[in-house]
Amino acid sequence: MKYSFHKQHTIAQEVYCSGIGLHSGRVVSLRLKPAAAGYGIRLRRMDLLDFPTIPANFHLVVNTFQATTIGFDGVEISTVEHLMAALYGSGVDNVLVEVGGPEVPIFDGSSAHYLRLIEKTGLRELDAPRNFLAIQKPIVIQDGDAYIKAKPCDRFKVRYQIDYPHPMVGKQEFSWTHENGNFGTDIARARTFGFLKDVQKLQDMGLIRGGSLSNAVVFGENDLLNVDGFRYVDECVRHKILDFFGDLALTGMYVLGDFEVRKGGHALHSKFLHRIMSRPGYAVFRPAAVPAAYLAASAVSVLAGHLAHPMKPI
Repeated sequence: MKYSFHKQHTIAQEVYCSGIGLHSGRVVSLRLKPAAAGYGIRLRRMDLLDFPTIPANFHLVVNTFQATTIGFDGVEISTVEHLMAALYGSGVDNVLVEVGGPEVPIFDGSSAHYLRLIEKTGLRELDAPRNFLAIQKPIVIQDGDAYIKAKPCDRFKVRYQIDYPHPMVGKQEFSWTHENGNFGTDIARARTFGFLKDVQKLQDMGLIRGGSLSNAVVFGENDLLNVDGFRYVDECVRHKILDFFGDLALTGMYVLGDFEVRKGGHALHSKFLHRIMSRPGYAVFRPAAVPAAYLAASAVSVLAGHLAHPMKPI
């Protein structure tokens, strides 16, 4: 889907879908509604009294185990990363997401279904500049042998590495630069993956009750259980990029930087966001209308103000 990269967008009209929740195993409804410039992305629980609304904001991430969960005042919405990646990858800055349960539908375990919904309704350009978050100086976040490195770049680039002791996965690496329209071809169809040996343990914890071969790539002891095989030969590492992309969308801005990630996951992604957003100088708020040459201390002050007063639920 092509769009003006420097303008804010919403969807052209509301669109509805429903599907299974990965962890609850329940059918969940979801409706996307257009929103005005500056509204951001907000998720509303339609199954609860007073329809509580939670902004899609990294400050409100309350759990990163097996998914990214946002929450406020005891209300949570889980597994938001695939939806966020689809919105981010298709250029949607402002939308209200009405959800009929505690998590968004998993569909096939990728962002492809959400992307098709957005393509079906189309985009509407808004009369407001898009806001960007630009990495300003190199930074490294490390946890054991896992790390995220970032350095300045005028676009979003990532080199992601994974290493799993399984003959069908092993070491994988993929480099990707986000360009207008290529999220759908390169990343969106990559499905979440897991291992059969972990399924019972996770289900005993009340997780992945809706998990199946229709919404995940599942590995047995030495083989792949999905009879249709992989969608990409390196599907697992591409899905990790999808998750990273969706988690970065919780800044509420388009992130510009050159990233190298090794053995990342939702917890490390969240830790990275808190680090760069809490230390002025590592990243700078950049309105699309302001050329990079004019950035100065005032722009850092804007970012600091944004951090000191994060958007609260309404």
